[in-house]
Amino acid sequence: MTDENDRLVDAITGILPPLLNALDGLEFAARNLHPEGLERLWSILSPLDEALRNARPALEEAAWPERLDGPRQALSGSADTALDALARMEVAGGTGDMQEALRGTRARAPALEYLYPLAPMLPPVNKFFLEPSARGDEERLERLARPSRPEPGVTHFGNGRGERGGWSLFVPEDLDPEEPAPLVVALHGGGGHGRLFLWSWLRAARTAGAILAAPTSTARTWALMGDDRDTPRLLEIVAQIRERHGVDPARLLLTGMSDGATFSYVSALPSDGPWTHLAPFAGTFHPMLLEFVDAGRLTGLPIYLAHGALDWMFPVGIARTARDAFSARGAAVTYRELPDLAHAFPTEECAAVLAWLKETPAAGGAG
Repeated sequence: MTDENDRLVDAITGILPPLLNALDGLEFAARNLHPEGLERLWSILSPLDEALRNARPALEEAAWPERLDGPRQALSGSADTALDALARMEVAGGTGDMQEALRGTRARAPALEYLYPLAPMLPPVNKFFLEPSARGDEERLERLARPSRPEPGVTHFGNGRGERGGWSLFVPEDLDPEEPAPLVVALHGGGGHGRLFLWSWLRAARTAGAILAAPTSTARTWALMGDDRDTPRLLEIVAQIRERHGVDPARLLLTGMSDGATFSYVSALPSDGPWTHLAPFAGTFHPMLLEFVDAGRLTGLPIYLAHGALDWMFPVGIARTARDAFSARGAAVTYRELPDLAHAFPTEECAAVLAWLKETPAAGGAG
């Protein structure tokens, strides 16, 4: 029995480093996606793929007791999903197929979803789901491994991967139930899904102690034209979260990527919304939009505007125009132009956005 236990421990400790490295590599690939750089990305990912493939068989060869069937499935599911993502990146690297690369990087989110329930059990996983600056805080790690409140972690509300109009919620496990927390509502890009986009923000939200919601648009993308069925749904989601959790009314952030960023303008700028802060990433913008916005809504409104200088879908000039237009109307604009970023989501900016959210007061003392 001792030998079997040793083999099981060796299998678990053997799979974690290559698995976590592969997941980090896929995040790097997603952040650096560009149609002209897919071959280079695969050259970076290839050694990570090889290491994970070599470690994977030991999980099957080890003798798992029935009581550990859940962790076995979580590790196997995460590893297999990561390997599938890497296989897609290999194809993309050889063919230049950008759609295959997008499929590969999006598969990282299901791999994270498999892995996350192991955070309370496995210290390397617990640390992985924190920003690097927080991984040395042993007291914090201990608190996170022992939830102190109801409904901690990830919960999905009608948000299966084949469903539209649902939403996913993340509540940090060590959130003080007596202390109102910032709320981040993050909108996916066109053709995306909230259940997947949640993982782009989760590490930063968990570190910062922020509640995170990731809705899924009712149609394939957000209601940028025609009837707006999405804004009422966003307001319902905020109301439901407020019923369950203490939310700081002066720290309600609406953010989004690409179409989600564009819709964050459309949905947040009317004066009757709850949003106190706005953070669009890589969205499109037309100055005419501001002609329909009350001047008082824009005065002092905190906006964190991030865009890649290499964006091939929405050229960076659009972001510069937005910066200038909002600044001219009195908004408090923080502008981040990332010189090496194409049309991709820069997860490294999330921690900076959440620090800005905590430090920047809402316009006119809202809330």
